[in-house]
Amino acid sequence: MSSSAPVKVYVPCDSAALAQGADEVAQALSEACSARGIAIELVRNGSRGLFWLEPLVEVETPQGRVAYGPVTAQDLPSLLDAGLLQGGEHRLGQGLTEQIPYLARQERLTFARMGVTAPLSLDDYEAHGGWAGLKAALAMKPGAIVQSVLDSGLRGRGGAAFPAGIKWRTVLQAESAQKYVVCNADEGDSGTYSDRMTLEGDPYMLIEGMAIAALAVGATRGYVYVRSEYPHACATLAEAIRLATAAAYIGDSVCGSAQAFHLEVRMGAGSYVCGEETAMLESLEGRRGVVRAKPPLPAISGLFGQPTVINNVITLASVPIILAKGADFYRDFGMGRSKGTLPFQLAGNVRQGGLVEKAFGLTLRELLFEFGGGTRSGRPIKAVQVGGPLGAYVPESQWDVPLDYEAYAAVGAVLGHGGIVVHDDTANLASLARYAMSFCAIESCGKCTPCRIGSTRGVEVIDRITGAPELREQQVQLLRELCDLMLHGSLCAMGGMTPYPVLSALDHYPQDFGLSAASSENEPALKV
Repeated sequence: MSSSAPVKVYVPCDSAALAQGADEVAQALSEACSARGIAIELVRNGSRGLFWLEPLVEVETPQGRVAYGPVTAQDLPSLLDAGLLQGGEHRLGQGLTEQIPYLARQERLTFARMGVTAPLSLDDYEAHGGWAGLKAALAMKPGAIVQSVLDSGLRGRGGAAFPAGIKWRTVLQAESAQKYVVCNADEGDSGTYSDRMTLEGDPYMLIEGMAIAALAVGATRGYVYVRSEYPHACATLAEAIRLATAAAYIGDSVCGSAQAFHLEVRMGAGSYVCGEETAMLESLEGRRGVVRAKPPLPAISGLFGQPTVINNVITLASVPIILAKGADFYRDFGMGRSKGTLPFQLAGNVRQGGLVEKAFGLTLRELLFEFGGGTRSGRPIKAVQVGGPLGAYVPESQWDVPLDYEAYAAVGAVLGHGGIVVHDDTANLASLARYAMSFCAIESCGKCTPCRIGSTRGVEVIDRITGAPELREQQVQLLRELCDLMLHGSLCAMGGMTPYPVLSALDHYPQDFGLSAASSENEPALKV
């Protein structure tokens, strides 16, 4: 690096960093350096996902990027005095960014560029391996692209974990003049933010993944359905699409090929149930988000009645590296039928909340303590909800179960989108179970009776269990029967998964319902 070149300083523009004052830090840094006559090149990068250190300021040095955090505007004078721009020592210093243990222990495949590049820089993206997967796909026949995704073992990084390649193959084999690729970015699960981080921090990765999907199935149009609560993500993605189209990576001709692929952003209307693929399609078509009955499957008759690939952000964002490095490379990560990596998202009462991308097979205990550092409150962990607001509460006896789709299904839990919400020993699981039922009642689209009415009755039954001891045993039996009806009779996962948090709370934390452990042991645990 030339001695006369301005030093590169990185301050994230991710929403989590902005909420912690990143804009104020960036402005104060520019002003302080200007006042001292120091020239810097300020880069607004994405977040590394180490949220307890945000705003994380990084400085490029000959040894690598050196990190400081969490930085406030008031810290800048002392940081500059300590030699911030040379990577000098300071109480906020974290050392070389890549050597921070939280980051160094990860296996970042999908998130390899996250926090490294400027989100909207096409040059940055290409310099760090961007578009390699798309260029490889352009040299392949559609069936070969689909087979590569199948061979990789990639499964949907949402609730059902359905093999992505099977969806793609179904759409490829469907005959239609018009096909679509739709990305479900309606990330409404509590404690999840990997989709948002991707849209804000590495949007070209999603664009590339969707373009590869389009080549694989013969689609010419795509839509990204983003939740309305993500204004920064919507704006960044829309600009990324504009820039990628202007550079001819997508548009009338994908990288100079005969294949067209036009991509648009659509903002959701705030409905949780639109995370379900058919309700999302209804919303995309301009109607109220109500779940459709299946069949027909969206792969046969989806958006506007045409064959449609529907995957979520992380599923599609995982595709470029598979095409760039090969199915075998990706499949070598993980265990059993759970191949590759998943960005786990630590949230709730946790000391070091953030994103951890690891291969399937690590345990919840490793995540909670080796990465999360225990609770923020300093109290013991009591329960961990894995897989969003409709995921099961996992007790300590199951924290050593490998984080694997089948292993979790065997104990009545789900990995879902990788959201992990931690509760300490002050949490009341009966109250949390009641919240799950009330959440379902509020967010239900209302189409099927088990979900619409069952959730309302569920709230009433839990209130009777906790409020009327003389009725407790019969009401517990009624709650279990109601959960069984919802589990097997609901039209979609909204009602079908609400029993997971309720029954797991009842099975593993009976004392919070005023029950003895012995009475709970007489009942079977939830099995998927």
